Parts: sequence; C-alpha cells; structure tokens
Amino acid sequence: MKNYDIIIIGGGVAGNSAALKFIDAGKQVAIIENDQWGGTCPNRGCDPKKILLSAVEAQRHSAQMVGKGIVKAPAINWPDLVDYKNSYTEPVSESTKNNLVDAGVSIYEGTGEFIDESSIQVNNNSLSADQFIIATGARPSTLDIKGNKHLLTSRDFLDLPEMPKTVTFIGGGYISFEFAAMAQAAGAKVHLIHHNDRPLKAYDKELVKDLMNQFEKLNIDIHLNIDTQSIEENKNGLIIKGKNGFELNTDIVIGATGRLPNIEHLKLNQANIDYDKKGVLVNEYLQTSNPNIYAMGDVLSKEQPKLTSIAGIESDYLVSMLTEKYKAKINYPAIPTIVFSTPKMAQVGVKAIKAEENPDQYKISTIDATDWFSFMRVNEPISKIKIIQKKENGQLVGASVLNNQADPLINLLSIFINKKMKSDEISDIGWAYPSLASDLPYFYQ
Repeated sequence: MKNYDIIIIGGGVAGNSAALKFIDAGKQVAIIENDQWGGTCPNRGCDPKKILLSAVEAQRHSAQMVGKGIVKAPAINWPDLVDYKNSYTEPVSESTKNNLVDAGVSIYEGTGEFIDESSIQVNNNSLSADQFIIATGARPSTLDIKGNKHLLTSRDFLDLPEMPKTVTFIGGGYISFEFAAMAQAAGAKVHLIHHNDRPLKAYDKELVKDLMNQFEKLNIDIHLNIDTQSIEENKNGLIIKGKNGFELNTDIVIGATGRLPNIEHLKLNQANIDYDKKGVLVNEYLQTSNPNIYAMGDVLSKEQPKLTSIAGIESDYLVSMLTEKYKAKINYPAIPTIVFSTPKMAQVGVKAIKAEENPDQYKISTIDATDWFSFMRVNEPISKIKIIQKKENGQLVGASVLNNQADPLINLLSIFINKKMKSDEISDIGWAYPSLASDLPYFYQ
C-alpha cells in the first residue's frame, strides 16, 4: 500500500491549488479525480459561462446605444460563440493534469472509496495517508418528475451546438436567470418556471422584482407558483405540464433546481465521516468527524455560498493549518455573490432584510442611479444600489447592486466592507474622474 502525507480527493480548483502548495511545503501528495481535471469552474461552470456572456454583453451594450450613435445591434452567432468557448475549455483538463504531474503530485484517475479511517481504494490501487482532504464538489440535481429524462443540465446548455427557437428553464436560481438572458440574446423565446413566488431568494427582494421587470421587457416569460409535474414529447417537441392545468410547449428544457454534493461513491461511513443531504459535516477547522480527514469546497454542508472564491479561501486555510503556519478557526470575509444576468445583480455583507429587522443598528440607503452619468452615458435601462451602514459610526457593512456594471462595483464595495471603512474614508480617496469609482462617495446619504 502506497502511503502519502496528504491525499486530496477531487481535482477541482481548490484541490489542485492545495496540492501544489503542499508540494512546495515538502509534502508527499496524491490527488484523485474521476472526471475532468480542474473541476466544474474552468470546464463547465464560471469560466465558459463568462465567455458566452462576453458576446451577450457586447450585444446588450450596442442595443442600449441604438439611436444614440449606434445604428444596429449585432446578432449573436451561437455556434461560433460555442466554438470560441470550446477553444478555451478543451485544453483545461489535460493542462491541469500535466501541471500537477510536473510539480511532483501523484495523480490517480478514478473513483476513490474509503476502505477505513486511513486508507482509500482507487481502481486497483490501495492508498493510505496521514491526512485526507475531500474536495469532490457538487453536480446538478435532477427534478423527480415524470419524463425527467428530457431535462438537460447547465453543462448541456453550455454545449448546445445550435440555439433552439424555444428554451425553458425550470428553477429560480442564478443559473436559470443567467442562462435565460443568454438564450434570449441569442434569439430564443425563453420561459422560466419557478415553484413559488420568490426566485433568487438569497437576494434583495426589491431588486429581484426590478430584475424580473427587466426580463419581461426582454420578452422573457417568468411563470411563478408553478409546480412542474411532467415533461412529455409531442409532435412540436416537448410539453411541460404543471398543477392547475399549466401547459407549455418548448424545444428544450433545462433543469436548474439546485446541486447535490458528490459524496455517494466515497463510502464515508467506512471512514467514520458524518454527513447530511447538503454534504460533508465539518467543524470550524474544516475537520470532519474523523480527525485526520478534512473537507472543503462545494461538497461541504455549510451556510456560506458554494462559490469558487470561497473554496479557494478554504483551500488556502487548510494548507496553512496543515503545514502548521496557522492554527486558528477559519474566518470567512464578506464574499460578494453575483448573478450575471441582464442587468447583473450582486450583493455582499449584511442583507437589507437583516437591516430592516434591526433599525436601531443599521441605516439603509436606496439609490436610483439610472440617471447618473456613469449609467446614462451608456443608456442603461436601470441602476439601483442599496447601501447598509452601521448607525453608530457610518461603517459600510452591506450592499446590493442592480445594473450592468455590478461586477466591478460590488468588488470595490467588498473591499470597503472587509477593510471596515467608513463613509468619510471612502470620500477621502482621490478617484479617477469620471469613472464608476468616482461615484462611490455619493452612495452615502
């Protein structure tokens, strides 16, 4: 049986980063992967999504300026766009694998199953380690309805060779809203079905309503309070049926109803590792119920959003702790989350609902910035910002943004929150003018 200092199960972004840093620290490291090296984000998640989004952004920007110096917005050639995306994603897995090998990491391709508390089986290889890190990520869940064989996943959408005439998304999360905007921009008639009246429930309710209004102006139909019961084939393609007589014809259906942790194959019980339906259970040191086994990333059962940025923080934390550089409990900063829709929506820190419940502690400022120069110059249809400050000292603690420049803006606001900056400190910075950043001092009312 081959023994290592550390075995990492899962070759995604967090696992690969940790493996390389452990090697630099002089550890003997093995990593196990049963799918694509690099994991979801660079292969079939955030990175390819942003490549497709680049064409959508170019089209939207031009469309906003039609009649104001631009004659006609460009059309999206979906097959060409997918080919461009593939030129990025196709080399990812092999190059990631080669980087690990070149660094001296032992790699094993296959499904790992724990044999006992300190060893694991991969194909015909029995391996042991002083410590393990589980980083197997998550996958799309499948709605348990009749005809669910017709449901495509987010991965299928990213690989569509042609954009169908009609596309329907089931689920009210960020994936549905992002891909719905892409499909509409590429020329499809788009429907979005959600089982209750609160899609994007993690985000500010008022801004979500504004976003849905913008979708309606783009002729994206949002069907709320619809419990989908079945998907059937007919002569026109597919028909989605729901309670109370709901029926909808469509060419394809994308299921975006959540994600499941990749834990079934691990045989966690044999290693005395506790878990629940949301993933592996860990303490404040990312340690499982087996003291020599840790976990990180989307496989965790946790309150924090399951984002690549958070997995990276967890990866760096475990490397520091297991190389005896850091012994404190993990401390998560305020992490921004963003929906890359049309327009984009982002938030960070304390949410408006919490501030509303504690009016003695927080002040909420809601700004309609649609007519501000930064947004009117590109004729944005809407721009709203919510700022949450501590009443006692004016410190910025939370923000929500709805506009097409939400991604750079929320990153700036995240810096202010994590650095505990007050409004007067932000005003004292000499920002380049005119720019998005030069608007920041005016957000505080």
